[in-house]
This record gives sequence, structure tokens and C-alpha cells, in this order.
Amino acid sequence: MERHLTLRERIVDFVKEAIIKGSLKPGERVPEPELAEWFGISRTPIREAFRELEAHGFITFTPRKGAIVSPITDKDVRDFYAIKGLLEGYAARMACQKLTEGDIKRMEELNEQMTKCAEKNEVKNFFKLDNQFHDVFLKVCGNDKLYNLIHTIVQQFERFRRTSLSLPGRMQSSVKQHYEIIDAFRKKDMALVEKLVKANAEKGGELLAQEILKEKS
Repeated sequence: MERHLTLRERIVDFVKEAIIKGSLKPGERVPEPELAEWFGISRTPIREAFRELEAHGFITFTPRKGAIVSPITDKDVRDFYAIKGLLEGYAARMACQKLTEGDIKRMEELNEQMTKCAEKNEVKNFFKLDNQFHDVFLKVCGNDKLYNLIHTIVQQFERFRRTSLSLPGRMQSSVKQHYEIIDAFRKKDMALVEKLVKANAEKGGELLAQEILKEKS
């Protein structure tokens, strides 16, 4: 049975979707009074939701405007994806000899579900499945500190990843890259799997960075 979202979670989801879809643009104020009126609530749950949104890189607090949509630059994107690629690539290399056939089949199942999400353009569900896909080898790598570090960084930049996945063709290309990663894991090719996982991150970052530059020009 699917768990009902709390009020805070509903507000967080609402604002995230508005930012990712471009209804709220970088530098624009996130209207606290209007949100309170829309949801028919006091401002306390709104402020709790804002703290979570700030922690995940969606909004920033400024002295005069209050909560605004965090600015996003191509350099920010490239820097994040470079770190993500290096850390996840190393984790994949460490997990390569440890993954069982059951782990690999689980990754295949998740990628099949992602294929269906890509066909229906379901970015939110694709994002959740993508996290689970990467978690399979991250948990097996045997380094808890690395696992926690990657999760902390990835959580802080959720906005980048979801925005990148929403770009035309990105979900489909990610699925294709995942199948190549699965094949490399099955062959126990440590060098190749590290290269492919790193490339998967870099591809998402480059597409988003180019989109940001295009919007500025």
C-alpha cells in the first residue's frame, strides 16, 4: 500500500515540480504567503518544507526577498557531475567483483522499469528508479563512508539530476548507458565499468550545462 504524503512532503513536491518545469525560475521569489493560502495552512509547515528544499539545493534564503529559487550555472553543474562521476565510478569498480547474479538481475529489472517511464515521460518515477539502480552497486562496494558521502552529495544536487533527466532524450540515453554498465558488471570488467559509470554521470552534466548556456545566449 502506498504511503500518503505528509503536508510538508506535498509542499516540497509542489515547489520542486514548479522549479524543474520552469514555472518558478532561478532568482524568482518562492511565495510563502501564496503557498500558505493555496494549501489552506499556516506558514509553519511551509517553513519546514523550505528548510528541506534549501538542503537539497532548490532554494536559497536572501535578506530582502526571503526564499528564492537558487541560481544555477553551467560551472556548478559540471563541478557536481565531475565529483559524482569520480566517486560513483570508483564505487562501481570496487563493487565489480562482489556483485552477484541476483544483484545484476535486479539492475536489469530496474532498467526495464525505467524504459517504461522514459516512454511515458515520467521523470519523477524514473528518478526514483535511477537512485535504486545506482544503490545496488553502491551498497555492495564495501565502503560505508563512500556510500554515505555519495548519498549526501547526490541529495544536495537533486535539482540538477531531475532537471537533466527532463531534457529531451536524456532518459532514453541513460537507459542505454545502464545496459552497457550491466553488461560490464556481468563481464567483471572493473576498468570498463568504472569508465561507463563515470561517462553516465558526465553525459547528464554536459547536457544540462549546454542547456543552461543556451538559455543565457
